[in-house]
Amino acid sequence: MSSRKGFTMGEGKYYLTIKSSPNNITLFRKSKKSAIDTFTKYKELGKEVEWLGKWDGKKFTEDSLPTSVKSL
Repeated sequence: MSSRKGFTMGEGKYYLTIKSSPNNITLFRKSKKSAIDTFTKYKELGKEVEWLGKWDGKKFTEDSLPTSVKSL
């Protein structure tokens, strides 16, 4: 049985997932800068973080990280 997300994703928000055991934690930020800052902070702490991108209501857009963040 698969688990169901307990929230609906908002259009125009940036999403990232912190991989942890036993559950993954999905976060959102309203601005791209804020989302990148959050992603960077968790990476610096040694967490495994996945960038999902900007949700447009049907799929994730802007799902690739900027080159400045990829070097972490």
